[in-house]
Amino acid sequence: MRSQLPQREDFAHFHRLETRWSDLDMLGHVNNARYFSFDESARLDYFAPLASAPDFWKKEGFILARIGCDFLQQLHHPAVVEVGFRITRIGRSSMDTEGAMFVGDKLIAVTRGVLVWFDYASNRAAPVPPHARSFIRGKEKLAPEETA
Repeated sequence: MRSQLPQREDFAHFHRLETRWSDLDMLGHVNNARYFSFDESARLDYFAPLASAPDFWKKEGFILARIGCDFLQQLHHPAVVEVGFRITRIGRSSMDTEGAMFVGDKLIAVTRGVLVWFDYASNRAAPVPPHARSFIRGKEKLAPEETA
């Protein structure tokens, strides 16, 4: 896992979100749980072309196995958040993700997660298929590390 903070130029995929009044906690800043929702929105947007296949989510897809967040700055409403999302590693059946949340040029938070390719019919992990690997390679600015 990378120890340095991601930069805007590391990402080819961005998802734009506007904060809502309901995102705030009683301290007046965006609640920490919302960052995971922001990551989810960017992740689903990233994979939308793959997920549009009729059998995606029925026969195959991915599940979120782990997610964490480094909160770097407070975020106040109203704000426009641009979430950079990328795959940093593709393994046999899992993928490492990185999300970077920016307001302007300021990095607000960094999420890192693990997705597992999943066979919904057998209810178990499955190898990341060639079409998904190809899709990811075609989206990324920085090539993900690949292991078998």
